[in-house]
Amino acid sequence: MNALNTALTQPQTHTKESMLSLPSQLKAQYPLSAALAQQISKHRQTIQNILSGQDHRLMVITGPCSIHDPIAVLEYADRLQQLQEQVKDQVFLVMRAYIEKPRTTVGWKGFLYDPNLDGSSDLQLGLEKSRQLYLQLIEKGLPIASEILSPMATGYFDDLLAWGAVGARTSESQIHREIASHMPYSIGFKNGTDGSIQIALDAIQSALNGHQFLGMTQQGLPAILHSEGNPLPHLILRGSNHGTNYNLASIQAMHFKHKHLPALVIDCSHGNSGKNPLVQPEVLQQIIAERAESKVRGVMIESHLVDGNQKISCDMTYGQSVTDGCLGWDKTEQALLDVAETMRLKK
Repeated sequence: MNALNTALTQPQTHTKESMLSLPSQLKAQYPLSAALAQQISKHRQTIQNILSGQDHRLMVITGPCSIHDPIAVLEYADRLQQLQEQVKDQVFLVMRAYIEKPRTTVGWKGFLYDPNLDGSSDLQLGLEKSRQLYLQLIEKGLPIASEILSPMATGYFDDLLAWGAVGARTSESQIHREIASHMPYSIGFKNGTDGSIQIALDAIQSALNGHQFLGMTQQGLPAILHSEGNPLPHLILRGSNHGTNYNLASIQAMHFKHKHLPALVIDCSHGNSGKNPLVQPEVLQQIIAERAESKVRGVMIESHLVDGNQKISCDMTYGQSVTDGCLGWDKTEQALLDVAETMRLKK
């Protein structure tokens, strides 16, 4: 056999493989108790009731753009749980707990992939720490939300999440639509970065239906997965490269063009804030002022303990985002207290 034939038939050696725990193994290592499973089920149903209009409250998904420091996240969660008690008659708070960060090119891909923030990409440690952190958040009584990004990762956390999102760059992906149809919690699809909502509407229609698709069992075996459809897929308006789409005029134009829109959640960040996190309270106030006509069921806020963001380094500010800029806690708390009070006055 000549060198060319050898090169064509032998496995390539310039890639590296490292084995990971199976989903079933990780769940056994960090188990979910029956009591917490019941709590999660209740939270999922509450979210569905809000999205369907049976519950008048506003769902607010708030938390860091991306998790990078579990200690700071747990402190944020404690504050959020205390705030929930003050606004629970009008607002249902969901902890944003994103462990993956989508990248246009390259960069830090999130706590799941690189929990040490040093480029070591210890994904096994990321799986363990992420599941452990999720359980700690749930034990505080909070429902948690994350983005559906890596198809392989969903099986490690599908029993823990109360809500999920598919981002603007993946709403068109067939596999993400199929995965959404397989998840037991409601999933929102974001409009495209160009502002178009048709891709998200198509994704919602796909996720509503059952699918048969290639996946992985809890024991790590390839299998055909049979889904029954997502319980309540919905539309997330996140603005676009050209401007905002959260105001009543934009929503009414969408209703006129598409007739029957699904439940709406507004992302107060990204294109709707002009990528300025400090604008989010203003966006939120306008949404509440127009909510009676717009029928918006929920909002998303990028929020952390400290305003702004920073680069990953050896000397970082505690409680500040390392990805997109966030609204600090004091401003977040005041914005949500104001929302609850405005809703009480309108009731």
